[in-house]
Amino acid sequence: MERFHGKTVVVTGASSGIGEGIARRFAAEGANVVLAARRKDRLDALATELGTQRTLAVVTDVTEQGDLDTAVRAAADRFGRIDVLVSNAGTGVGKEFEETTLSDWRLTMSTDVDSCFFGAQAALPHLKRTQGSIIHIASASGLGGDRRLTAYNAAKGAVVNFTRGLAFDLGRFGIRVNAVAPALTLSDEHAAIPEAGRLIERFNERRALNGYSTPADIAGAVGFLASDDARFITGTVLPVDGGITAASGQPDLF
Repeated sequence: MERFHGKTVVVTGASSGIGEGIARRFAAEGANVVLAARRKDRLDALATELGTQRTLAVVTDVTEQGDLDTAVRAAADRFGRIDVLVSNAGTGVGKEFEETTLSDWRLTMSTDVDSCFFGAQAALPHLKRTQGSIIHIASASGLGGDRRLTAYNAAKGAVVNFTRGLAFDLGRFGIRVNAVAPALTLSDEHAAIPEAGRLIERFNERRALNGYSTPADIAGAVGFLASDDARFITGTVLPVDGGITAASGQPDLF
């Protein structure tokens, strides 16, 4: 299936984890994929694996507006159009509130929230021409609070409401804006860490489905929201969390 043949997708935070999974999914479905992240070695390796004819790697610090402007411009110059922007890059600090520094707060906000603003502004002229879509990677933590993640909760909550507001602002151009809200999502490398088993157990106490999601699960939801099957869906925040946000509360992560 090549739902995105001839279309161009920009994915931030594409060098690992969920971002890498999203990039792989779009490439498998025929898209031109622009990989934007900080780690040049990982980006270059992934671009080579996916095929450089339809893939472009751009070293990008998403906290810098100029970097996202450059990535979007490079995408348009190389492929002639931009159809989908996936703002995936994010970070979080797991600390008690009284231990959270101003630097922690600002880094989380700039990485998780400012990057969505910068990306949307840079891509907007191109998305107007293609009547494309924007997909933000939010989090279950943006739909309900959890301990020791105050800055992350606030940042992802902002992404959730930014998605809803932007959907209203851009709908008149035919641009759709949605978000996916994962909970615990483990890549192969993350699943091997010692703490993974304990985290999975804590999550499974609260959600309907046991186990954990993978980047491919999140990528599937993103692909749906970017596709023509979702042509009348905008302003939606889709939890992909095994039912955790349906529970009465979220688990303590630490």
